[in-house]
Amino acid sequence: MAIAARQKPNSDARLFTLCPFWSSNHSVQRSSKTVSSVARSLLPPRRKLRLDPSNYLYFPYEPGKQVRSAVRLKNTSKSHVAFKFQTTAPKSCYMRPPGGILAPGESLIATVFKFVEQPENNEKMSDQKNKVKFKIMSLKVKEGVDYVPELFEEQKDLVTVERIWRVVFIDPERQSPALEKLKRQLAEADAAVEARKKPPAEAGHRVVAEGRVVAEGLVIDEWKERREKYLARQQVQAVDSV
Repeated sequence: MAIAARQKPNSDARLFTLCPFWSSNHSVQRSSKTVSSVARSLLPPRRKLRLDPSNYLYFPYEPGKQVRSAVRLKNTSKSHVAFKFQTTAPKSCYMRPPGGILAPGESLIATVFKFVEQPENNEKMSDQKNKVKFKIMSLKVKEGVDYVPELFEEQKDLVTVERIWRVVFIDPERQSPALEKLKRQLAEADAAVEARKKPPAEAGHRVVAEGRVVAEGLVIDEWKERREKYLARQQVQAVDSV
């Protein structure tokens, strides 16, 4: 019996050696949390906006003219979301509005303006589509925060790139589903702009708060002035070339 009593601790030791989980449960939990956090960092960011169109921005192909496209944004998250447009060609393109804040479930249609360059060296319509790209970014914000572009610089680590659009030109003289959809969206965008110009008592539900509209308007005016100067230079160069 004495021999059996002396052997029991050894059997217990072997049991813990074979089953280290029971002796290091806390460290395993810590390890699993670390692995899960690393896995989350490797996953693509969860998008906060639903965009239509989702991959391309369609513009009528009218060389020498300023044309328009439109994109619908909807906040599909449970928090307020700031958004901001960017383009690789700020001298010839601008967006209205260039940024803003959407409450959960809110949506709006933004208008994108682009000057279509005259083709060079027998350049085709399809050759110009890869020259310009547009990007939209999103940022989760607290309710009541006013939109300013600096939000995206102050919290750049939390910014999500929602989409990068490529430009696709369509023939304005040829009927197509893309052209019909673009016309509908532009009509909605124009109606939304007119609604925002009305006094609050007449406008009813406003997609963007009055303070944000004013802030966006200042940016729009700045872009519009820069755009007009660019178009004026283009016209002077065209006259000189003749």
